[in-house]
This record gives sequence, structure tokens and C-alpha cells, in this order.
Amino acid sequence: MNSNTEGILSNPSQWKRPEDILKMQRLKRKQRALQDRMNNHSKASGTQSIQTGSSGNSEDPIVNRFEANTKRKNPFSRNVDPAPKRQKEAHSSELDAGEDTVFSLLSKPQTVVVPNLEAPQTKAAIDPRFLQDQHCPVAQSLPPELEEEPPKMSKLAPIHWSIKSKLRIICRTPIPGTNLKTNQEASGLTSFVRCIDSKESSTGLDISPGARFYQATLYWQHPYLPWFTLFPRNSRNNHTQTPLDESVRAVLAKEWIISFRNLFQLVRARHCPYFYLCANSFTVLFRAAGIGGRVETHALLTPTTRGMRAALKQEEIEFTMPMKKAAQTAGDNLNRSSESGIGNSSFSNSSEEQSQTTTNEETADRSLEADADEDDDDMDGEQWLESLGVDAAEIRKISDNHSKKQQQRECGADYSDQSLVLIEGPECQAFFNFLLNAKSTIAKVGRLAGIPPTLLAPVSFAGATLRTLQTRSTKIQMDGEEYHSTELQGVILPHILPYVTDLLCESKDKFSVTLATVPSTTALCDASQRLISDSDKENDASALAGPVFGKENLSDCGLNKRIVENMCRATKDSVFDTERLLYSQEAGGFSWS
Repeated sequence: MNSNTEGILSNPSQWKRPEDILKMQRLKRKQRALQDRMNNHSKASGTQSIQTGSSGNSEDPIVNRFEANTKRKNPFSRNVDPAPKRQKEAHSSELDAGEDTVFSLLSKPQTVVVPNLEAPQTKAAIDPRFLQDQHCPVAQSLPPELEEEPPKMSKLAPIHWSIKSKLRIICRTPIPGTNLKTNQEASGLTSFVRCIDSKESSTGLDISPGARFYQATLYWQHPYLPWFTLFPRNSRNNHTQTPLDESVRAVLAKEWIISFRNLFQLVRARHCPYFYLCANSFTVLFRAAGIGGRVETHALLTPTTRGMRAALKQEEIEFTMPMKKAAQTAGDNLNRSSESGIGNSSFSNSSEEQSQTTTNEETADRSLEADADEDDDDMDGEQWLESLGVDAAEIRKISDNHSKKQQQRECGADYSDQSLVLIEGPECQAFFNFLLNAKSTIAKVGRLAGIPPTLLAPVSFAGATLRTLQTRSTKIQMDGEEYHSTELQGVILPHILPYVTDLLCESKDKFSVTLATVPSTTALCDASQRLISDSDKENDASALAGPVFGKENLSDCGLNKRIVENMCRATKDSVFDTERLLYSQEAGGFSWS
């Protein structure tokens, strides 16, 4: 073993790693390629070949470079092992070896013939001939390309049954929403209170856009306590409020019952199209017959819990859950309270279904209907198991497991959009009595303890307070152009958006509307869409007559005919929870997302 080998073995810093060797091999291959190219070029031009490489250079270019420009050693540098630096310089020397060759190539005016270097072709995973001749399962399983859906267009603005908290209108020309004259404000207020359509009436009221815009910003509310924020009920402004006395709570509850009863009678008589009841833990939307294509007065309650639904069943109030998934309903689309256990009375299913815990629920429902027709005096689940000779301990175990699974299934949708409840027809009267007497209607603890739920309506009723939306107009810059922005903030009910858009379409060619939804009311709009899609009224020949009768029956509801007709429509584009609404006269209507 010579001295060089012993020095390398004794100094591990001089060892070369596999990746270093691979780098050096790549550099050598590139160097040989440059040499071949220069040799070919010199033969074609008749000049002498250029010799490159570290073996052909008598002088080291790195040494010459540093000899010409000497640099003083840094006295503040650390004493480190120079071995890694020497390795780096060795690699850089191989790279610099071909610098002269590269610069000589760039200095030549002649075109250099570059060899055609083709990338290695990879073999196709599937032979195309196989795809043509046979049906490939892989090709069949590939999803089709998703095509972008065209934006929805409609000549009428959609109705949103979820309450909005903010509405912003952006257009090029100003909107007369602020700085109203005395006559405009008085005419708008009179038109709203008297339910006068200023556009079609022949009264002496001001019909200017400012007066009509002010009319669209009004609504009725009960109760109204200026030191409380009663919608939304979870506002942070109610933190520092002191609790109310018992005498004040009793007075508020008495007045609220009068207002609620009066407003419910207006809806039943079709003199009010809809109203909202907003409690601390739930929201109810009452709608008159004809609204949304429904032939009877109906109510939408969201969100609900298992306890609330059990209370409705105890009062024998029939309801449906249109937002609940089919897998969870298990064939009970009518949803007549399938949330009962073994031994329950009127809303319990038959005993055979309760005992078959491991069978399919749909099969159990079919067998239950057949058994109910054959024998109405069927024994309950426990007696049926006892007749089979099952021990009492096993019966209790089966009953407990069944009740636990059933409770988990029933509580899975609590406080979600799927827990929405629909109550129709005569059941609305029973539901009205339930809300008057239920202890959960008026909260006993919390920020708004003792304060009744908030009633919101587009028409006046007993004990109502007239409220207006906060309006603010500003100028904004977008893409270097100036636009006018008008913002409405407060309780934006469903009739406000179509009224505002109807007014703007008369004088604006283009405008956009952005809305912010109150999260607790989102399910109301989704349920309205689901009810329309499930009914398939577009394919029904009698669907054309439905909105006509609804519009005529609601002619005295307090809203103008155009809005009532839009609310009575039962088409797929009539209800949509919009976040942004665009209008273009050239496009022919509204588009939304």
C-alpha cells in the first residue's frame, strides 16, 4: 500500500460519496459531448480541432485565476477543515474546464449543427388498439370531463327565504337612497303603511325613485327594545344588559301573545304573506296558502332537536322533515315521527319492527304495513320476544341496545339543516298553540332572559313597531373606474330584494347586488327549494293555474302584484339563496351565484 492510499484511508474527509462520483461522471459525459461537437465543427469548417479537458491543459485555470487576483486572508474567519472546500473546488474545476469551449462556440458566427437528442419514449400503460377493440374497464371508470354550467338567467329576481343582514348595490350612477327630501320620505312612509303601490296608484303621493326606495327599506317588528339587539338574538351588544324584573317579563309576554295571535290570523286570512318568529334557539317561518306553490298555510321550523320533536309528537302535531337524508329516514318520507322507542303509544311503530334490530329498515317497514292490515291487536315487542322463549335479561339487553342506536340515529341531525320541520294545514293551528304554551319559546336564562321571540313581518299588526334599514352611500374605485355603492344594513326580509331590483331595472342598465345571509336561517331557503323540486310541478299541467289562484287570493296581502306573483311561483329558478346577483339589460335578465 503506497503513501497516497494510506493518506486517503487515514483522512475520512477525502472519501468520496456515491453521489459525488455520479456528479463527476455526468460532468465527464458533458465534457466529452462538448469535445465531440467541437471536433465535428472544426472538421466541417476546415479549421484545427479544439482540445479541451483537464488532461490537455498544462495550467490549472483556477490557479491562474487566483494568481492574477490575490486576496488577503480574512483574519476574523473561523478555523474550519478545508477538506470540503477543496472537494468543492475540485468539482468546480471540472466545470470550468469547458468554459473556453463554450465561449468559443458563442463567438463563432456560423450556425452550429446540434445533434437531435430525442427523449426516451415511455411505453404506453394501455395499448390504444386494445381500447378500440375491447371495452376497457379502466377507461369506463374514468369520470367524464366536467363542463362548466352556464350562469342561471331569469327575467325576475329569485326569492330568498333566508333573512339577510346586509345588502350592497353597486352601479355606475348614484342611487337615491340617502338625503331624501321631506316629500319623498313622507310619501314613502305613507305608501308603506297604507300598502299602496305608488307606481300604479293615482294618489297624490310622490312616486319618485327616492320615495319608492325609502318604501322598500321599512318593516315591522315586535317587541322593540332600543337597549337590546333582538335580531340576531346572539348579538354581543346584549352582554352588558341587566336582567329584567318579573313584572316586566309578564307584561312583555302578555303583549307578545296578543301580537303573535293577531299576526297568525292575518296569515291564515291571507292578508299577510309571511312572517318570522325568531327565538333564542330556533326560527319559524309562517307562510300563507299559495306562497311557494303550497295550497295550505304552512310553517318551517329550524333547527330542531330530538326533545322538541318529541314534544311535537306528544301534542300529536304531524310534521315532515324534507331536508333529512333518505338513508336516515329509512323509507319514512312522510316522517310522521319515527323517533319512538319500544312501548310508546300513538307515534310508535309496530312491535315487529322494534324487535328486528338487525334487519333492513325498509324491509321492516313493508312487513309492518302488511302486519298492521292483518292484525291490529298485535302484541308489543317485549311480549313477542317472550313468546319466543327469550330470557328477560336478553330482552332488556336488546331493548337497551335498540334504544341507544335509535337515539343516536335521531340525534345525529340535531341543530343542523337536516333537522328542519315542515308543518302544514290544520297542524299549523296546533303548532301555534304549542308555541304559546311551550316553555322553550321564551328563554328563562341567558342574555335575553324573559324577552319573547322577535316577530318580523312586511305588514302592520297589533303592537308592531315600524323599523327602517340603515342606508349608506359611498363612491368606490374598481379597475380604475368610479362606481356608486349603496349599503342597506339590518333585517332584510324576502320582499325587499325584488322590490329594490324592480326599482333599479327601470333606470339602470347594469348593477350588482351582494347579500350576507344570517346563518341560522339558511335552511329555510334550502327547504323551499327542496319542496319545489320534490313536487315536480313544472311537469304538471295544473302548475300554470296554481300561481294565478295564489296571486288572486293574496291580492290584499299588502305587497304589490309583481312581488306576490314572484313569491307564488313554483319553478326551479324562483327560489335561490343568492350571495351575488347581477343584472344586465343586454343579457336579458338576472344571473346569480
